[in-house]
Amino acid sequence: MTLIDGKATATAIKAQIAEEVKQIIANGGKQPHLAAVLVGHDGGSETYVKNKVIACEQCGFKSTLIRYEDDITEEELLACVDKLNKDEDVDGFIVQLPLPKHIDEQKVTEAIDWRKDVDGFHPVNVGRMSIGLDCFISATPLGIVTLLKHYNIETSGKKCVVIGRSNIVGKPMASLMMQKQYGDSTVTVLHSHSQNIKEECLAADIIICALGRPEFLKADMVKEGAVVIDVGTTRVPDATRPKGFRLCGDVDFENVAPKCSYITPVPGGVGPMTICSLMLNTLKAGKK
Repeated sequence: MTLIDGKATATAIKAQIAEEVKQIIANGGKQPHLAAVLVGHDGGSETYVKNKVIACEQCGFKSTLIRYEDDITEEELLACVDKLNKDEDVDGFIVQLPLPKHIDEQKVTEAIDWRKDVDGFHPVNVGRMSIGLDCFISATPLGIVTLLKHYNIETSGKKCVVIGRSNIVGKPMASLMMQKQYGDSTVTVLHSHSQNIKEECLAADIIICALGRPEFLKADMVKEGAVVIDVGTTRVPDATRPKGFRLCGDVDFENVAPKCSYITPVPGGVGPMTICSLMLNTLKAGKK
């Protein structure tokens, strides 16, 4: 069993990005600039945005954090998006989700100029990705295909099961694994209403679990030698931990890991690659 180290892979890729940025600036080019908009004080979002700012520093990017309280109106937020769309110094920007209930997330996402949408959530980017055109691919799926490539894991012609059908992970993941230039796999998508989940998983060479249910994937659902990618990160109460919780994946790691050829841990697997992918997208935006 080989543990897929997302943290080490992300560190290596960020070092390569920093080197490239140095060259761009030395040749008289522009320093890539990523802006992030954060509404309210959601704990997970705060941590995620903080990590993005740190990653920007590591990559040699300029970063701007724009903060609003959660009583901001939809009109005010849309005006901020419009301003960032028009700001020629900003190469890419993200509006951190989730947003407060009174704001229409889809409306905000669609207001972002797709050429600056480094999160890859805009319908134009999603559509271009699904037919294999150049675009920004959403960060988590891009991080996963990058990890598979980094570890030289054979995906072509393999049976891949994606558990979960969210717009952010499940759907784009299935699309990428199907496409020739990324996974070139035979893909099955399972979700909460699927039947024969166990049988489908047992037939899979690669399982990508993105359901958001702690320890959903058990050892009796995984065949010997399978590759398992765990996208889940749920905060589970744990009185023995200083913060009072621990991060738990969608995979029963302890029992599944011995059966796998490769597996990602939680934390330290897919998570660091998500932010790393955002940096790759920002570099791409900067070069345009």
